[in-house]
Amino acid sequence: MPENDSSNAHQVEALFSHGRLTAIPRRAARREQLLVHLGETLFERDRTYTEREVNEALLTVHEDCAALRRYLVVAGLLVRSRDGGSYRRGR
Repeated sequence: MPENDSSNAHQVEALFSHGRLTAIPRRAARREQLLVHLGETLFERDRTYTEREVNEALLTVHEDCAALRRYLVVAGLLVRSRDGGSYRRGR
């Protein structure tokens, strides 16, 4: 299993240049790897974030923070409150 984790880490690493995401992957499996990585590295468990804080965190890696935020919510990696005013890290 650690070998697989290492392989996933290298695949995610390949999506970045100078700390910035070069493009959001089109392939669902590759995008899922990226989203898991972003969820784990940018957002703490048991902490509530405002939409602005989520956007600011995502902007550190890519300019299309709205698309990344939407993908994270759809994947269940970020959970949005009913009123849409706050987010928490999911699974």
